[in-house]
Amino acid sequence: MATVLPPPSKRQRLDASEKAKVQAEQNEIPDGLGSVRVQFVDQSTGGGTGPAVSVPITNATVKNLETLLNSIQGNNPNERIPYRFSFQSSKPVLEDGSTAVDVVSDLYTSVLRPGLKSTEEIINIRFTPQAVFRVRAVSRCSASVAGHGEAILATAFSPASSAIMATGSGDNTARLWDCDTGTPLYTLKGHTSWVLAVSFSPDGNLLATGSMDNTARIWNSKTGEVLGGPLKGHSKWITSLAWEPFHVQAPSKPRLASASKDSTVRIWDVPLRRIEMVLSGHKGSVTYVRWGGIGRIYTASQDKSIKIWDGRQGSCLQTLSAHSHWVNHLAL
Repeated sequence: MATVLPPPSKRQRLDASEKAKVQAEQNEIPDGLGSVRVQFVDQSTGGGTGPAVSVPITNATVKNLETLLNSIQGNNPNERIPYRFSFQSSKPVLEDGSTAVDVVSDLYTSVLRPGLKSTEEIINIRFTPQAVFRVRAVSRCSASVAGHGEAILATAFSPASSAIMATGSGDNTARLWDCDTGTPLYTLKGHTSWVLAVSFSPDGNLLATGSMDNTARIWNSKTGEVLGGPLKGHSKWITSLAWEPFHVQAPSKPRLASASKDSTVRIWDVPLRRIEMVLSGHKGSVTYVRWGGIGRIYTASQDKSIKIWDGRQGSCLQTLSAHSHWVNHLAL
């Protein structure tokens, strides 16, 4: 049982309040200091950016300096770049002999109060971009492509091109889509029940689909043609599919793993269209299968366990059984 720390006493709260008040007083910039001229210098090139500008000392905080620099550079207000600022002193200012001083909060605290520069001089402030790339939140749907007649139950992107996507649906079909143009490429018909799993081969040339009709099918992802008949062997529906990684495959012999509600995983020799191995050992539905890069196969099950298998021999190497409920997903 974890130890719960007691709440701070009244004395501890008062001490913390006093320390915060003293720190705030130390960081407070006095009024009436006037302005200071600031020249922004690019840290990477050493060149100046824009003319020297006059900045009120009370407003010379890092946030305001960022806003000013972005305005000088003409950056869009919605794409403001955060910067790190520093001052290069002519004499050592730290114990290790360093002459660079980071502007942490404002110019007064970092440069003027220590006496490194006066308000009568131009202060050269070096800047470095802190984040050139930024992630934008998805705030709207960029495209909506209709085609399936029922709910979409599985999706996968081609490893060869993120513009190609496969979907499996409750309308008993799988579809290939061109995401760049938002148009359907091919409709893959052949299953007689819901398509629950779709998976591209490592080279992107083949697409495997698993269905509630207890079969898997292999398709040419370039033409949408089915390659041979269905892969039959499972006694219940297929829940997940995984291809053997390209670098561990035997030459011209891709293999596919299919997990099923029947508590087994079957390894298929795709060119010969036959079952190579059956991995049995789970006591509940196998919900997910992953094929690792060192030849290991990982399976998750509703029996609350994860099993690790030898991809060549088919033997169970290890069972992980710490979960208290179903294991529904895996990530490598």
